[in-house]
Amino acid sequence: MTNVSLSDGEWKIMNVLWEKEGGATITELTADLQGKTGWDKHIIITMLNRMTKKGAVSYRIVGRAKQFYPVVSRKEVSIRETRGFLDKVYRGSIGMMVNAMVTNKALTQEEIEELYKILEQAEKDDEGKKGSSS
Repeated sequence: MTNVSLSDGEWKIMNVLWEKEGGATITELTADLQGKTGWDKHIIITMLNRMTKKGAVSYRIVGRAKQFYPVVSRKEVSIRETRGFLDKVYRGSIGMMVNAMVTNKALTQEEIEELYKILEQAEKDDEGKKGSSS
């Protein structure tokens, strides 16, 4: 598991890189992000340099351009960030977080049904592990 932690802006860049298989050049990233963020290429270059030092991205030279690509997976970073959020805001308790969402009526019926399915699958998976280890 990686120790990479991303700022909100870095998440925006990573989401573009995760979507573009093979990576993206600074020109491509600027074209993709400028309308959404207002960032020019100099801001993106600065952020990419910081992200390279963190070990979140790397690059290869393609022609005369640097093509940046993610070094970490979305899943790896998401799990770490989620754990950090839970620890910081809800003292590590998923139950406290779900209770807060329910209390504030922040969950739609579809999201509640999705949670039920996730929990049922986790229960089945757990039962399968117990059955195979005995």
